[in-house]
Amino acid sequence: MTASLPLPAHDLAPLPLPQSRAAHRLRVALGDGAATTVHVAAFDPARTEVKVAVMRPQRRLAEACAARGVRDAIVGGFFARADGMALGEVRTHGVARRYVPFAEPWDAVRGCLHVDGGVARIARRDDLPPVPRGHLLQAGPVLVHGGRIVFDRERDAEGFRAGARQFDSDITEGRHPRAAVGVADDRIVAFACDGRSRRDAGLTLTELAALMCALGCDAALNLDGGGSTSLVIGGRLRNRPRGGFESPEPGGRPISTALLFVPR
Repeated sequence: MTASLPLPAHDLAPLPLPQSRAAHRLRVALGDGAATTVHVAAFDPARTEVKVAVMRPQRRLAEACAARGVRDAIVGGFFARADGMALGEVRTHGVARRYVPFAEPWDAVRGCLHVDGGVARIARRDDLPPVPRGHLLQAGPVLVHGGRIVFDRERDAEGFRAGARQFDSDITEGRHPRAAVGVADDRIVAFACDGRSRRDAGLTLTELAALMCALGCDAALNLDGGGSTSLVIGGRLRNRPRGGFESPEPGGRPISTALLFVPR
């Protein structure tokens, strides 16, 4: 199936979601003649628990899933190139794990996925308790809130442009392979897109936000992307990671954190 994404991408018609725990591949035609391939899975929150996993040492997502007996997962947050340590706050079962903090003042505001009592919520860090219970993964930026696009590259509310020195490049600029997680009352959405090839242009963060809205997400959070973009559904890597233009990243880049979608 092919969907058309108008630019500016704020009014995309609703897109179909796959049945629970199944992967769906969709070809998206972008407004300037480019196109990309996206991969989507939806989970019933009443039957699925989201957990944060930390990989030390780093592992490719499909390998980590096989080792843990997990069938469904997506790449988590960013990591520091020097030692592979998670970049941004990470908590599992209420315990703070080792991580490299985001630079001030952005560490206090960047978006998180917080899971408490089995309920997943996406919010800025300053909207969550100082010492949250359950699982927490800080990434960002927040793309969608209240069912509306809130990402604005020029406003840069979470400082990803201003704090780009902590990354390889400005992650808000241009089209790239991207990953995101979204939540609504009746679904948890895992999303990845291909990119960095003649066939697949990738997405800007604004285009990604528009697609998460079109998939019915009340809130959505950008995750690590580029060569780290990885979505495993049914035990199989669904996207095609690329480290550079027409440069495959077989199995995806080894990553530091992941979100696991585990049957209750």
